[in-house]
This record gives sequence, C-alpha cells and structure tokens, in this order.
Amino acid sequence: MKGWADWIDSHKLTSNETGNDMANAQALDAAQQALEALNLKAGQGRGDRALFAATNLYYPTERIYGGQLTAQALVAASETADADKVPESVHATFIKVGRLDEETRFEVEPLRDGRSFSTRRVDARQGDQLLFTATVSLQKAGQTGVEFSDEMPADLPAPETLTSAQDLMEPYADKSGFAKYYASQSPFDIRHVGSTVMLAPDKTSAKADSGKQMVWMRMASPVAATQTRHRALLALECDQVMMEPDLRRAGLSISTPGIFYASIDHAMWFYDDIDMNEWHLYVQDAPVAGHGRALGIARVYSADGRLLAAMTQEATIRVPEKKSETEKTR
Repeated sequence: MKGWADWIDSHKLTSNETGNDMANAQALDAAQQALEALNLKAGQGRGDRALFAATNLYYPTERIYGGQLTAQALVAASETADADKVPESVHATFIKVGRLDEETRFEVEPLRDGRSFSTRRVDARQGDQLLFTATVSLQKAGQTGVEFSDEMPADLPAPETLTSAQDLMEPYADKSGFAKYYASQSPFDIRHVGSTVMLAPDKTSAKADSGKQMVWMRMASPVAATQTRHRALLALECDQVMMEPDLRRAGLSISTPGIFYASIDHAMWFYDDIDMNEWHLYVQDAPVAGHGRALGIARVYSADGRLLAAMTQEATIRVPEKKSETEKTR
C-alpha cells in the first residue's frame, strides 16, 4: 500500500516533536491541551478518502484513551463535510489498544451526502493496526421538526457547592497515577452529586442493586471552539465517567485491586448545541451486565434543563477471582 507508506513517512511526527509533546504536557493547560489534540494534520487522501494525523493525550492507563479517539473521529468526519453540518451521532467500536508514543492516523470514507445528512466511516490506525472504527452522522444545523424531552431531575445541589475530583484526589496524587491525573491533569472539572467510586466502592448502591448517579461537569478552564469541537470535547469528557455506574452497581471502584476495564463500543446522539465551558449534568445508570460486559447509559442536560445529548457505552470489566482457603494453602 504505497499510498499509506508515503503518507506515513511525510506526516510522521519527529521524535523531538513526540518527546516535546509528552515532556511539556505538565506545563500546558489541560483544557487547552485537549482542544489542541482536536487540531488534526491533513494528509494527501487516496481516491475519495481523506487522511489525517493526530497527537495523543496522556492517560494514566498508559494507552490511548477511548474518548480521545471518538472525539478526533468526530472532527475528522466533520472536516470532510459541508461547513453547515455538525455531528449528530457517532457509533464507535474499539478494536485494539493504542500506544501513547505513536501518532494516530484517521482515514475518512464518505458513505453518503444528502441535503440534510452526511455519513462518514472513520478508521483509526497505528502502523498496520486498526485501533478503532466509527460511523459518524452529520446534520445540517438549524433544522426543525418534532421535539420533546425528559425533564432534568429537580432540586439538585449547585455544582459550586460540591467537592471537585481535583480536590478529592489531591491528597493521593503522590501515591497513584490515577489520583495525580484527576488532581492536576484532567481537562475537566468533575463534581459528583453524592458519593464517587474513584476511591472506594459505593456499598449502598451495590446493596440496592443500583448504578444510578449524577455528575456535574465542565471544562477545567474556558476554551474557545466551534460547535463541532464542543461536541467532540463532550465525547472526550463522557468517557471519564461512563463506566462509573457499572462499577457502582457491581460494588467495585476504580481502585479495586487487580481490576481491568476497557470500552468495547460507544454511541452518542446530540440533540442541541452544548457549551463545554458551562456546567452540564450527567444523569446515569447501568441497566444490565453479563458475561463480563456491562452497559452504561447517560443523558446530558444543560444547567437550565435542556436535554443536550444521550449516550451508551458497553465495557468489559474483570476482577481477579478470590481464592478459596484451600487454594491459598496449596
């Protein structure tokens, strides 16, 4: 595939660029760094397919964060559509783990262009490995039609009155990579309504067989961006909390010893414009789990009660099996 090889060579990040990006990550404002990761480098396409290169954001799993791929896929698809169309949905499947120290390449294939909607297939690769594939639908902005939505829960505490994940994790930042990330490196201000499963299981929810939770979120600092990039930032953001209802209902936490979890697939639908600089509320649940897979669902509301987006995510979650007393003595 000479076209791919030529394009890879001509658009590869140099070792200095890659090293500098990783070394300077701490110095950059986290929110601005997330926005900059959505600035894709266009390459020379093959036939009707467009090619883009992207940098990776640090994440404490030391592999590419799934929300990053979804966000960059939304931008890549939008770059090939009419300027008056914005993403209205994405259906993504995560196939292989990606490396943080290697650039990610996106190939966009046009599937349909109509007056109202455009559809794109987006594949993300590193080397010859397919990491991720998604179908992105874009709709002409401002169209009218049938409208209704469920109401946002009432009588909620204001986000400013709640403890942020940053303050919650700061005391543990020198003991855990995850704690350090949420204390100082996450692009988002995260505030749970009630308990969090970042540090310990929610025994009350597990006993009640419930994964319900609500979380206020916004950018950690303001960013100036187009609506397409605001929607991409929502895709980046939501992946930080989509598995929490699964863990909550299962009686687990991010810090459960030996736990392994990963996204399998993810779908999002956008129903209104979002400003990621403003507070918005996740209303979440986990209706089912089986065979090591769990389904998380969420609705996202603006602070004034508009239902902005809905999403689902299936994840695989595994924990080491407890050994019996007999096995322990063998």
